[in-house]
Amino acid sequence: MATETRGEAAAKDEGKGKPAPRRTTPALFVRQVIAELRKVIWPTRRELVTYTTVSLVFVLIMVAIVSGFDYGLQKGIYEIFG
Repeated sequence: MATETRGEAAAKDEGKGKPAPRRTTPALFVRQVIAELRKVIWPTRRELVTYTTVSLVFVLIMVAIVSGFDYGLQKGIYEIFG
């Protein structure tokens, strides 16, 4: 119910005697990871190059912007206090 609080729901669950969930084995975990990786749609080489190029250009632009702000603030501080 939506009106229950966390404490009330936890108190109700304590009396039910549910067993703790079992841990999976490492082998099962690896099989599940491999199964999930097979579902992934991997990018083609062209897409990968495009995404990498766009990311690097974006990072370089951001570095230039931040460096410009830093340089401008540095010059401003030197003018005020220098």
